[in-house]
Amino acid sequence: MDIIKIIGIGLISLIIIVIVRQYKPEFTLYVSLLAGALILVFALDKIGGIIDLLKSLASKTAINNEFLVLLIKITGIAFLTEFAVSICKDSGESAIASKIDMGGKVIIVSMSIPIISSLLETVIEILP
Repeated sequence: MDIIKIIGIGLISLIIIVIVRQYKPEFTLYVSLLAGALILVFALDKIGGIIDLLKSLASKTAINNEFLVLLIKITGIAFLTEFAVSICKDSGESAIASKIDMGGKVIIVSMSIPIISSLLETVIEILP
């Protein structure tokens, strides 16, 4: 099970960080980045399967493929933004973390405008 691997990587990294922090605190960020990258690699395997499932469902329905691609991009931006925010917070840079978070939200909202516009057009067509 992949969750066992992910939890194992997280806990082992935590133990290493606690030990390393006593002797070389500047190396804790590197351990955290490595752990995050390993966990991301395990998660990417599952994300590929989810994307394939969404593509097959979209081909069976009348969902515009552009919207599906846009939703996948938005989800990727959300994951990457959260990853960067977590790294910044772990480093003690909460001010930078909040700016990255805000930037990610603005980009997500700007990318979702076509979907929102299409949804509003559909609602307007349905209303008398």
